[in-house]
Amino acid sequence: MSDPGTRRQTTAAEPSGSWARPEPGTAVPGAQQGPVGPTGAAGSPWWSDALADPWRDPAAPAAVVVTPQTVDAPPLEPPEPRESRGLRGGLGLVVLVSVITALIAGALGGTLGFVFASRGGIGRGPELGGGNPAPLTQRAPDSLAGVVKKVLPSVITVKTQSAGGTSIGSGFIVSNTGYAITNDHVVAGSSGPTMVTFSDGNTASAKIVGSDPESDVAVLKIDAANLTPVQFGDSDSAQVGDPVLAIGSPLALANTVTYGIVSAVDRPIAAGEVGGPTRYYAAIQTDAAINHGNSGGPLVDAAGRVIGINAVIKSLASDQEQAGNVGLAFAIPINQAKRLAQDIVDTGKARRTVIGAEIEASYRGPNGGVRLQNVTAGGPAANAGLRPGDVLTRIGGGQIEEPGDLIALVRKYAPGAGVSVEYTRDGAKHNAQVVLAADGK
Repeated sequence: MSDPGTRRQTTAAEPSGSWARPEPGTAVPGAQQGPVGPTGAAGSPWWSDALADPWRDPAAPAAVVVTPQTVDAPPLEPPEPRESRGLRGGLGLVVLVSVITALIAGALGGTLGFVFASRGGIGRGPELGGGNPAPLTQRAPDSLAGVVKKVLPSVITVKTQSAGGTSIGSGFIVSNTGYAITNDHVVAGSSGPTMVTFSDGNTASAKIVGSDPESDVAVLKIDAANLTPVQFGDSDSAQVGDPVLAIGSPLALANTVTYGIVSAVDRPIAAGEVGGPTRYYAAIQTDAAINHGNSGGPLVDAAGRVIGINAVIKSLASDQEQAGNVGLAFAIPINQAKRLAQDIVDTGKARRTVIGAEIEASYRGPNGGVRLQNVTAGGPAANAGLRPGDVLTRIGGGQIEEPGDLIALVRKYAPGAGVSVEYTRDGAKHNAQVVLAADGK
């Protein structure tokens, strides 16, 4: 068979065959017989159009139609079973949905995070607050924080050993050479070393220089130098309503600061433990929270000056060991405590101030006051013209209700101080000026 892309030449000498033109009158095998055309074999389907066939005339030129060459297409893959196509299509759809869901969730989460970070919520409400001011790192010296910062380095925690165990109280430094003040009842009965802890946590040993049990004042000498002493205020100038701070170690919690006001002044206090001495002083009353362990610590005014020594509390509890703060605390006026502490440093003991008279303990007047039972000859009361039987109602402006009140109010003053006294004699009111003195003990 010839190349389809070439032209074939046909001549009359070509052998006869299936493609040869039949002789006239020759039957074609398998051909339907029929009428014979003018020049073709009768009934032949190949020669039904013999009149237009170029083979009819051997002299006519032959033409072969050239068919363009085609490239075989790749074989088609057999179709997948319906079940396989459904499974693969389903998995693909699941994967596609999962990917889209993850993308949407990520975009939504990022958007919500941005909204919360920038606005603090989803809505577009007004921005709350006044922005983000710079942190307050400095405090004014006259602020409460400024006062605490000034006083705290001078406050100490006092620990002593006694037969009953470890006693913990407070105190404060009064000289750069190591002297400190605390309550007598903090160090009373000490049988071992006394240790103090400073506000920064450092510790040092101390010894007891001396104390006055009836005034509840004691002086320590700390084995350290270059200490920061407190600044003293004037307790006589304290007024009701003045703001105050109490600093100490209540319940062994060192460096605790509480805040309150002066609730009363010249509050006569007669306190003590069973079997121990009675302690007298005209106290500064405060509602600053005071608890066990605050004893001996400073009560300071708004300028950071010490005006008292926190010493005792009033409580509804009958057992003093279980007593707690109820807003009734009392401090020894610093004018009295400083004077006694100076006496102890200078002489080893404190001088007590007296009026030179004995009181009738059983007397209870309808209008208060105390009745003098004896008057010491040559003593302050006698020199002022007071006599046994006189009823003292006021001294130095302080009201006298009970015998202990007179002792507490007298000890507020230094020996040699002159104070006014109001008294009644035979029902008549009188006034006298008494110059107080130190006892002979």
